[in-house]
Amino acid sequence: MATRFDPIRDLDRFFTEVTRTPNSTTLPMDLYRDGEVFIARIDMPGVDPNSIDVDVEDRTLTVRAKRESEVADKDVKWLTRERTTGTYARQLTLGNRVALDRIRADYSDGVLTLTIPVAEEARPRKITVSHTSSNRGTEVVESTSTDETAGIEG
Repeated sequence: MATRFDPIRDLDRFFTEVTRTPNSTTLPMDLYRDGEVFIARIDMPGVDPNSIDVDVEDRTLTVRAKRESEVADKDVKWLTRERTTGTYARQLTLGNRVALDRIRADYSDGVLTLTIPVAEEARPRKITVSHTSSNRGTEVVESTSTDETAGIEG
């Protein structure tokens, strides 16, 4: 059976192996908005759930996790090693319009799901419009609103 030689692929693989470090390997992420929450889904296959650390400081959300080798390195002869190990980190810069105190994190089936709610004060609101009309000296006040919590009290 003939072995196929592809010098470009082999060089790419070589340089990838040489330059790869745990910190240069990113955690793939999907980020989207669903109504009043942002959802970030970060792939973390093989990560020990106890090693996952999520924190927020100065509107920067940082996710750290650790994946260790399942094989004792001393007694094996590696033929190929493409699954990286080590500590990984991913950062997101959060805007002023999210509720930092209500962020939730859930790890299931190798995926960390972060639910980041939009802050109450940043949500769109309907404003009540009042209309005063005079009818023979009698004032009638009409108001319409689709959001009961949109009023200003004072």
